Amino acid sequence: MDSAKQLLSHMNGRVQAGDVEGGMKALSKIKIDILKIPPSAEQVTLAANALELGVLLTVASGDLDVFARNMAQLKPTYSRGARSDRKCHVLGLNLMFLLVENRLSEFHSELELLTETEATNKFISFPIQLERQLMVGSYDEVLSAHSRIPDPSYGFFMDNLLQTVRDSIADCLEVSYKEMKIEDAMKMMKFDSSQHLIEYIDECRDDWIVEGTSICFQPPAVGSKASDIPSMKLISQSLTYATEMERII
Repeated sequence: MDSAKQLLSHMNGRVQAGDVEGGMKALSKIKIDILKIPPSAEQVTLAANALELGVLLTVASGDLDVFARNMAQLKPTYSRGARSDRKCHVLGLNLMFLLVENRLSEFHSELELLTETEATNKFISFPIQLERQLMVGSYDEVLSAHSRIPDPSYGFFMDNLLQTVRDSIADCLEVSYKEMKIEDAMKMMKFDSSQHLIEYIDECRDDWIVEGTSICFQPPAVGSKASDIPSMKLISQSLTYATEMERII
């Protein structure tokens, strides 16, 4: 037990220092030591604390596969009564992961396991609110939420979620407009600068044409001309349809 505690202290130091590789090595050693300890409340709590640090390390490294494995090992310790100050933080990260992966059924299943107190915790209420905004198509609020994350560890998932939302808005723009001012596109897609928007176009929308201060969208291959379509109405309808499809799935 003492050896595992020392390793946990060392691992915590690696997490604080941002040393992902060193922290993961310590976690592997702790898992082996824990298997040698007789089952007890202290053993379960020790395992939970180590796995929680492992979750934070995998977020820092951006390895979602290892994140999922650590969460699968961690959740049973909570049901066995593990005591932890990081529980809501880690459960909130898992909810963010499920949102990014669009695994909404699992997201709602996880919500059913929460106590009323846990559900109102800032780490958990944040992804709950995000999911509601996504369901009603309030993409503008989702894009603005990056400035309100409850902890820097949420930034990785928000970056992934924002990319998905921007892609959805871009899909609507290119079928609703023939062209648009770069400044207007920046505002709608919540880019901080025109350079960031240009980089997005280069990486994700190579069929868009930048001409001076405007963006020219390629005309749709079939169907009505963009000029014949009420633009804002189409955007609203497209977001509504996407929301309804998510609910059905």
